[in-house]
Amino acid sequence: MDARLNLFANPVAGKFLKYVNSAGKAVSDSGLPAATQELVKIRASQINGCGFCTDMHTKDAAAAGETAQRLNMIAAWREAKVFTEAERAALELTEQGTRIADAAGGVPDAVWANAAKHYDEDQLAALVSLIALINAYNRVNVIVQQPAGDYQPGMFA
Repeated sequence: MDARLNLFANPVAGKFLKYVNSAGKAVSDSGLPAATQELVKIRASQINGCGFCTDMHTKDAAAAGETAQRLNMIAAWREAKVFTEAERAALELTEQGTRIADAAGGVPDAVWANAAKHYDEDQLAALVSLIALINAYNRVNVIVQQPAGDYQPGMFA
């Protein structure tokens, strides 16, 4: 399977992704815990059906020490005992922020308030930015049908 468009060779896509990657650096350098960042990226990618990002971020998380049990439970986080309350709040905000079209009123106040109990303002800004960013990556990859499975941890570092 080949992608519909070679994002890595096209100059317009390359320029766009350069700026998107720069935004990603701002988030990764924030005070939002790295493990939480990977959980958010994986959950949004699962919801959006982005195999490329799901492959990438599960492998990166495992290489960073995330356990197989937690990785296997992300899609069922509500029933899983392996996530902290803060991580659960981030996952809920991720789901609500990713599925905006499913809720006429957007992200419910209760979901935001729960996240705000666990994260300070800078971490919330990073979390919101990360949710928006991974959704952008997911959409690009899903639209071009970027193949998944060949990613090696750190290959884009």
